[in-house]
Amino acid sequence: MTTQPSKQLETFENPNKARDYTIRIQVPEFTCLCPKTGQPDFAELRLEYVPDERCVELKSLKLYVWSFRDEGAFHEAVTNRILEDLVKATQPRFMRLTAEFNVRGGVYTTVVVEHRDPQWVAPEEVKLP
Repeated sequence: MTTQPSKQLETFENPNKARDYTIRIQVPEFTCLCPKTGQPDFAELRLEYVPDERCVELKSLKLYVWSFRDEGAFHEAVTNRILEDLVKATQPRFMRLTAEFNVRGGVYTTVVVEHRDPQWVAPEEVKLP
């Protein structure tokens, strides 16, 4: 059986729905194509989210990210699309996606996009002595 890229994001039930907690995922090998030149663009994706009912399943996330390898996309567009797809699949309380693209022509690009459920109030951060 061969593994193939997929646009299907799978989820599973949040095992701790009553608690706000943060899931952090790093994807250091994201690739897509420059829509102008067709050359590969490389980025590290950093996903942080506070789940509500559903969490994203990691193998499906890996296959989803892989599905962009042969697609042309501007950095801003692909980062927003990935966030939108993840929000649609998981309906989180809060989600932030940071896409840090490698240098191209002497220019670094970092795109940060966020989603916040309007009913959710972030807990106050605790500063320990």
